[in-house]
Amino acid sequence: MFTGIVSNTFPVVEITDQEHLRRIVVNLSPELRINLNIGASVSNNGVCLTVVQIDEKGVHFDIIDETLRLTNLGELIEGDAVNIERAASYGDEIGGHIVSGHIVDTAVIEAIEKTDTNTAIYLQADPAWSKYLMPKGFVSLNGCSLTIGESVNEGYFSIHLIPETLAVTTFGSAQIGDRINLEIDPSTQTIVDTVERYLSEKNVS
Repeated sequence: MFTGIVSNTFPVVEITDQEHLRRIVVNLSPELRINLNIGASVSNNGVCLTVVQIDEKGVHFDIIDETLRLTNLGELIEGDAVNIERAASYGDEIGGHIVSGHIVDTAVIEAIEKTDTNTAIYLQADPAWSKYLMPKGFVSLNGCSLTIGESVNEGYFSIHLIPETLAVTTFGSAQIGDRINLEIDPSTQTIVDTVERYLSEKNVS
């Protein structure tokens, strides 16, 4: 479990591609390596990955085909940065919202509007996810817990970012056309699906 509060970005220093498997090595800071063990879960761009090795190069993660298909981790090249969050511990402050690290799809950045104090990013997701993307609702994008803006229509929605978020996440260097990992808020999904199922059953009866 994660909270969607990204610690910072860290570079991917090595990538090894094998058949049906990609291994990435991320150079985490000494602070984030404290008590980090093999088998621990770490969010990389919002994707829950398991630590498989730790050495002088960095922290190693394996990524299987299905994860590469659903996320932007297959597009990484050596030197790219990823948003990193260690798994939450009992007693931690939940500054964002509960995030599982299970990506459902990607959304594409369609437009970016910047002012001196605010950045608005407009994204296009598959319209099938529209019913879960509610104005002022939660969404996780590349592992960041964010509030959806006012523009939600057929999978098109906006987020608004303060300078601090831009400074500590990959959104600071985001470009139009980038694919962003999308995780729907599980509470919203559960409520919407339950209401739909109830109304469907009521209409049948």
